[in-house]
Order: sequence, then C-alpha cells, then structure tokens
Amino acid sequence: MTAEMTNNRPAAAKAVPLPGTAEPGLSGRLPLPAGVNLNRIEWGAALPILFYHLVALLAFIPWYFSWTGVIVAVIVARLSGLLGINIGYHRLLTHRGFRCPKWFEHVLVVIAICCVEDTPARWVAVHRRHHQHADEQPDPHSPLVNFLWGHIGWLIIKNPELNRLGIYERYAKDILRDPFYVALERNWLQLKIILIQWLVFFGLGFLAELAMGGTAMQALQFGLSILIWGVFVRTVFVWHQTWAVNSITHLWGYRNYQTDEDSRNNVFIGLLAHGEGWHNNHHADPRSARHGHKWWEFDTTWLTIRLFEKLGLATDVVGPSPYVMKAAATAGQTITTHGPDGTPTH
Repeated sequence: MTAEMTNNRPAAAKAVPLPGTAEPGLSGRLPLPAGVNLNRIEWGAALPILFYHLVALLAFIPWYFSWTGVIVAVIVARLSGLLGINIGYHRLLTHRGFRCPKWFEHVLVVIAICCVEDTPARWVAVHRRHHQHADEQPDPHSPLVNFLWGHIGWLIIKNPELNRLGIYERYAKDILRDPFYVALERNWLQLKIILIQWLVFFGLGFLAELAMGGTAMQALQFGLSILIWGVFVRTVFVWHQTWAVNSITHLWGYRNYQTDEDSRNNVFIGLLAHGEGWHNNHHADPRSARHGHKWWEFDTTWLTIRLFEKLGLATDVVGPSPYVMKAAATAGQTITTHGPDGTPTH
C-alpha cells in the first residue's frame, strides 16, 4: 500500500483545467501502470474477447442472418446493458446510488453476468480503483496512456495489481459479504450462467421455428441465428458501449464541473449508453444515481431507477449532491471525489 500511495500525485498538485478550457483528446500523457509489460497477454480475457468477436462476424453470413435475430440483438443489448451493467454493476453495487431487495439485486447481477464483463466483485473493485486514481497511475484504464489502452488494452494485457487478492480486500469487501457473489468467484458459476444463456437463446429460436412448421434444418438455422445475434453480436455491442465510457469520455466532450481528472460529458456516448456518457457529472458526484444534470442530458438509467422506486423495487435513491451543484457555480473550485474506496470525499 505504501508503494502504491507514493506513486500517486496528491490531488491538490494536479493541474486542473477550468471547465470548458481543457484541451481534449490528449493521450500519451501517462505511463503504463507499474508492472505492466505489453508482451504479457491476459489470455483469460483476450481469448474470450477474440472468440466473441469472431463468432459475431458470422452474423453477416447470409445463412445465419435473420431480421428476427437483429431485432432480438437490439432489444436485448439495450435492456442488458441498461439493467445489468449500468444499474446492477455500476449505480447499485459500485456506488450504492440506491437500495433494493436482495433478490432483485441478484436478478440484475445475473443479467450483468450474461454481458460477460467479469464477476461483480472484480468489476466493482476495478471501477472503484479507477475513481480513486482517475487519470493518474495506478488508474487501471486511463486513455491518457493512449486510446486503445483505455478502451481494450487494459483488459488483454496483464496488470499484476489487478490480479492480487488485495484489490478485493480493499475495494470490494462489501460485495464479498454476499455468499452469492463469493460463489461467482468460484465453482465455475459465472461460466455456467453464460452457457445456460447460450442454450436458452438457441433453444428458443430452435423451438419457435419448429412450432411454426419449419423443418429440423430450418430450426437449426433459426436457432443459430438467434444465438449469434442475440448473444454474440449483442455482447460485443455492449462491451464496446461500456469500453467507450472508459476511453472516449475521458478524452472528448464538455465539462460541467472542474474535477481533478479529465472526465468529459460526451453527447453521443451519453445517448448510446443510457446516460453513462455524462461522465464528468458522474466523476463530480459518483454516488448520485442521476448522471444527467442538465435538462438535455437524457439519462435513461436514472429514469429506470425512478420507475423502480415507484414500483417499490428501489429505495434510498441518491440524487445530485448540493455540494456539487454549488461547486459548479463557484469559479475555480475543484471537486475532489476520490476517497479511499473510490467514493466521494465531500
């Protein structure tokens, strides 16, 4: 821990640009995290990423194409990214922006597992570490190293710091108090959920075609189409949607708040990723379940959480902090938010 702390600049020593004056898109300003060697591949992540991308390409072979598959991919991509990653992993587990019944939390997490973005404990630990050290080392995925590192490189290159048990102890201790999340780290439970998902999508397509009078070969073709589009194409899309928040929204966009890192609000990613692209707002106020702070910053994730609140599925919903809103109107006031667990310090 001592070595880690001495490698980081104090927040007050960082050069913080005024909102709207920072020069966007600058990468190459940070070195790689300590201990990272670009020749050491994280095969446990690289191979599944490669496999999913290659299988997704089959979608464009006519035999595997169906408009039903396309529709399934679009609908499931929108819902799984919104419910599993944005609400489940991010705004609930990582930042505790609201509370919900444990059974409902587990449903959201299973949806997130089907997006194949790692276990909840590791996802939360990496993201909290990012908030604590945003755009300074040891930020796991700052695009200020370079764009590709922030987008995908950090996943497929070994980072010794992220493979130590200490990262769970420091950043995800609360997550691992739940036996279900401990089980996801062991016993191949995560893989079983993913494989069951494959069978469900293929089986539904296969049986639907048989029910409509199709032959066994037609049922096989339709089942594979639903599997490839509904699972593989959809997963790749959700991946790049999530990764774009890590990369693009720390390089290009506008800033509502003077934070001590390079987060941006990016209109395209904000709309594409259900509000996750209002990233400067998020870094200014990490616990808030609402990322869109201006009237034009449409935040579907926030609206869904409010719907859950009305249905009795969400309680103690955290809105924007008065401290942050006041700081936005105070010229020259820097908002410092990276506490010891990545939570706000104000």
